[in-house]
Amino acid sequence: MGGPGDPPEGTPEGAPGGGEDEYRSVVFDESFVRAARLQEYSAQERISDHAPAVRRAPPLVRRGLSRQALVLVLLIAIAFGTAIYMGVRHPYQTPAAQEAAEPLRMTVIPLAPGGKVPGTADTAYLYERSPAAQFKTGAEGVPLPASRRTAHFSDSQVVSALTTAKDYIVRSALDPDVLTGREVRAVRVLLAPDQLDQFDQSFARPTADGRHAPTGWLVRFDPSRAELADRKVRVQGTLQAAEADSSTLEVTADHTSVYALRPAGADDKAEVSLFTVRRELQFRFDRDNLRLHQAQLVVSYVQAGPLSCAEDSTNHLRPLLAGQTAKEGGPAGTDPYATGSATALCGSLAKSAQPKV
Repeated sequence: MGGPGDPPEGTPEGAPGGGEDEYRSVVFDESFVRAARLQEYSAQERISDHAPAVRRAPPLVRRGLSRQALVLVLLIAIAFGTAIYMGVRHPYQTPAAQEAAEPLRMTVIPLAPGGKVPGTADTAYLYERSPAAQFKTGAEGVPLPASRRTAHFSDSQVVSALTTAKDYIVRSALDPDVLTGREVRAVRVLLAPDQLDQFDQSFARPTADGRHAPTGWLVRFDPSRAELADRKVRVQGTLQAAEADSSTLEVTADHTSVYALRPAGADDKAEVSLFTVRRELQFRFDRDNLRLHQAQLVVSYVQAGPLSCAEDSTNHLRPLLAGQTAKEGGPAGTDPYATGSATALCGSLAKSAQPKV
């Protein structure tokens, strides 16, 4: 007796054994039927329309692919439109143009001694017998003051201004390479970009016009005349920060530096003398300066001695050393009607400013 899936007459001869239909594994699901190119009309359609038994099915429209293509085109259009919009109307406001830094105004006043410059071979003894006995050495003599925020600048911004001013003082007045004329770049990199041309012109073409004297920017000695007998410079002074306006901080520095010098090329047994420089500097900082660690040096007032008023102190300081006296005479006369030139000045170095040896 055949199984429920077998024909009544049994399995035909030549058919695969075991009652397996060779097409049983083929599944004719709905998608397969709909995809057929030839489709049979229903009995009702054949009776009413006398149509042929089959009809050719229209090609399927791949709606999914068209939808994806449409979305892709739309995304490209949006991206392209956004790029054009960003190019025409930048979302960030262009910063307002910064005002150019004010040119540095400088005054260098030589201080002439009343007699011979005192000196001794013992540098430590010389310092002990001078007003610089209690001065600290190097950067320790330029401490940062306690700082407070201002109406428009934070604590960190005030500290940044004071730190930059201190760095300028240390590099321009205490660095041995700067003092001996071998280095200027260490000072230059701390200046605002708008002042670099004035700085470079001062060293390329030094002029006593109150604008272009290297000794107004930094301290350096004529290397053919003097050299450092002690690389540890004695310093004392103050730093003060205040708000000039809502966009500017000002730092005022007032420091006295004392150098031990001996004749250029002399041995360690040569007599040493002291040379004193007092500098009053005024710095300005806008927010870009604070961020970039740069300063606008706007005022430099320098008194230095012992110097001879007859010597030109524009490019280098030419110290009077132990046992020397100032030459007679002074700077050439200055025409007060000539614009753009500073009035030449010379002062006297007080005896109390010299070591008692």
